[in-house]
Amino acid sequence: MTVAGRYAEKLIWRKRGEGEEDLIRLWKDRLIQWRREPAVIRLGKPTRIDRARSLGYKAKQGFVVVRVRIRKGGRRKSRPKSGRKPAGLGILKLTPSKSIRQIAEERAARKFSNLEVLNSYYVAEDGKHYWYEIILVDPHHPVVKSDPRINWILNPANKRRVFRGLTSAGKKSRGLRAYRGLPTIVKRFKRKRRLARLRV
Repeated sequence: MTVAGRYAEKLIWRKRGEGEEDLIRLWKDRLIQWRREPAVIRLGKPTRIDRARSLGYKAKQGFVVVRVRIRKGGRRKSRPKSGRKPAGLGILKLTPSKSIRQIAEERAARKFSNLEVLNSYYVAEDGKHYWYEIILVDPHHPVVKSDPRINWILNPANKRRVFRGLTSAGKKSRGLRAYRGLPTIVKRFKRKRRLARLRV
């Protein structure tokens, strides 16, 4: 990520609710509008352009951005009519094994069945919903086929990748992250500092 991208990510996006009254009003108006829209809607451009570009989005033909609304909380299940003790009702604490982000990716892939999911990122939330934006790629588009940085998605092994846990969110839920806990660069920095103290 570039320096400008890091600035937009850390100082503008993450602290968008601290002291900026105009920004708070803007996000309230946005969420009011987003609640009235369909659960899965195609966008002209990403809401977080810096985040989308860091995840592989390009402003060219063959790339599509979709915003998905997912409701919060566990799964809803109706209460059985026949009598049983409360612990055996089977209506509480029913949480999905997949993350909310992965569910959002799958819903976008079902809506746009001719596209492949590249990646996704968090956008907003309120008391009832989460919003994620999903980056989709058309593997049959000539522009995508001719781009060496993205034409790996044409490989048949990447077909319907979101449903096989091959996206970033899917790999995270499967425990396939390259590191757990601190990023490698932070571990390297702490190791150098520890060695420097030992030499003194």
